[in-house]
Amino acid sequence: MDKKITNGRRGHRSRRTAAAAAVTAALALVTAAAQAPAFAQGAAADTPPPAGAFSAGFGDCPRVLPAGVDRAQWRCEVMIAAGSVRLGGIDLPEIKPITLVHAEGPLPDGTTGQVFGSLRAEATPVPGGLFGKGTRSDRLPTPRLSLLPEYGGYADFLGTGEDRGALDMKFRLVSPALAPACTMGTDQQPVSLHLKPAGPSTWLSEDPPLIEFTTYDNTVSAPAATHCGPLGLLLNRRFALPSGAGDNLASFTAYYTFKSYDQLPASSEH
Repeated sequence: MDKKITNGRRGHRSRRTAAAAAVTAALALVTAAAQAPAFAQGAAADTPPPAGAFSAGFGDCPRVLPAGVDRAQWRCEVMIAAGSVRLGGIDLPEIKPITLVHAEGPLPDGTTGQVFGSLRAEATPVPGGLFGKGTRSDRLPTPRLSLLPEYGGYADFLGTGEDRGALDMKFRLVSPALAPACTMGTDQQPVSLHLKPAGPSTWLSEDPPLIEFTTYDNTVSAPAATHCGPLGLLLNRRFALPSGAGDNLASFTAYYTFKSYDQLPASSEH
């Protein structure tokens, strides 16, 4: 069955049964550990997120599903991911967790649909701040700098071929010295992640379902930061932006759970 994504900018093409989608959608990110580079293996977190973290995520489940679908056959999926990101000269060995929520299920024509819910994250401080150590006198304070992940307008949690999942992101560069609109990536030119498996998935629990997996992208490109004000040129020079594929890396360990829509209270569907 051809897959349809109801919120993306692009069409897609995989064939899946509704039964397969019910178990393997987000888990399709993980299969062959032998294909993963060594750096991706170090992204594992010590322990899964607390159950309350997933409960909060279900509050972002999409309320509006495609017309004509059987809501009982659709499910809301909550994924919490943490790991490392290197974009140009911004190197964050441990980013704060990112929570992704979406819904998926069979469409009336037999294809599989997806509806994006939300991406929530906290800003992670960038070591060295805006100017970095050694670039200014130690007697002068260095402005703080943090990286805040944001949704870039497209997500595919089913994936096809080597792309076991795709996510467009923006990264807001937060500093008292920068304009509030300063971002690396825009809706028109996002940071496009094409995620590959970095090891086998592990079922940690069946009731409630909880699955752990690892994934990475070492081909991602990082665009120049824009709308950053007078320090934008210095910022891009400091962090070597833009940066091409092969110079960047995103590596995540993720924990994933789901509920069918008939298990969700009406207040959890927004």
